[in-house]
Amino acid sequence: MSSITLPRLQHIIGSGSVASVGVTICYISYTQTPSEAFLFPRLISTVFVILALWTFVKACLGWTKVGNGVSLTQFKNLAPGLIIALIYIFWAAKGLGFYTATSIAFFILLSLYDPAPHTVLKSWLKRIITTACFIAVMYGLFALLLKVYTPREIFF
Repeated sequence: MSSITLPRLQHIIGSGSVASVGVTICYISYTQTPSEAFLFPRLISTVFVILALWTFVKACLGWTKVGNGVSLTQFKNLAPGLIIALIYIFWAAKGLGFYTATSIAFFILLSLYDPAPHTVLKSWLKRIITTACFIAVMYGLFALLLKVYTPREIFF
């Protein structure tokens, strides 16, 4: 086992966090009812947990090439997206409904990370069209094709 460097420690902490979230989500999907509504989340969360645990074990054993880790500048670039994701996960999806919250979160993330200028109308139209297409695909996948439960509250 090799020595623990800062990049490796970052990888262990990150992959451990992802694995613990995955285990929690998997546990929730297996304990909720009606079980038919959680068939798809059970499948996805089980695969996610297996991959996350494998990544965590590899990080702990030093089998993963981790590069230079995450710099403060990179973390500052990621922070707004992480904040939006946490708001979406813990409040917006249930409070606003899955599709409405997903539309808002996707549009905000797209606006934050799209390199196109924010002063040009054409770039805003592209963001709006991209968001609408993304939500149409999500709706078609979850509601029409898979017929799975999504959080429904204020809007839809």
